[in-house]
Amino acid sequence: MKKANKVWENVAKWSSIPVVLIVWELVVRAGTVNAALFPPPTDVAVSMVQYATSGGLLTDLGWSVSRVVVGYLAGATAAILVGVLTGSNRFAAAFLSPIFQILRPIPPMAFVPIVIIWFGLTELGKWFLVFWGVFFTVWLSVHLGVQRVNETLIRAARCLGATRKMMLFEVMLPGALPYIFMGLRTAISVSFYTLVAAELAGAFAGVAYRLEVTQQNMQIGQMVAGLIILGLISTVADKLFGLFSTKVVHWNT
Repeated sequence: MKKANKVWENVAKWSSIPVVLIVWELVVRAGTVNAALFPPPTDVAVSMVQYATSGGLLTDLGWSVSRVVVGYLAGATAAILVGVLTGSNRFAAAFLSPIFQILRPIPPMAFVPIVIIWFGLTELGKWFLVFWGVFFTVWLSVHLGVQRVNETLIRAARCLGATRKMMLFEVMLPGALPYIFMGLRTAISVSFYTLVAAELAGAFAGVAYRLEVTQQNMQIGQMVAGLIILGLISTVADKLFGLFSTKVVHWNT
């Protein structure tokens, strides 16, 4: 029974996307929806090939990925440092947590007008928006992870005379790693949808920027192609990070 269930799970897994594409194609070709507003996947595929062969895709991907990488690394680094501080120090947590709890729910999109005023149309503003989305996602995971380290391990380390530095690097951080990596992985998706807000803040290239251009020109096929590309690169980044995290946090798999 288990073997049969596994087979059907694999069938469902590998057939889900083809089935959706076939149904999508048939529905549009049957005239159920307006093909000009909701093009079939074959038209989207043609638009995607044209986007790639024109050279625009490579340029836009380069700009978009660079913005995500810079904003993600800056946000994740700052969040880990601050999260370890607030997670291990009650006074720091008491001071910073109320501020962060107020700022955390503010979506990056709400910052677009003021970011344009602060940074103009420079890359710094785009990095800041990605940073904002990543920082709070990772900070919360690190903060909770450090707080939930096994108390028995902490007491044992203290009894053995562990220094503050040893407690941090040999007990607290290893114990919090599953939470930290969970936050880092979640932040990958956050960074890509924050990228949309970032590139709407006056970019001149990028996958999300291209969505706005094609929308203005009513090139719906290219718009859908751009959305799919954003989803694909986000998925690839997530899967690669998942493989990396299983190697690092091997005891939690």
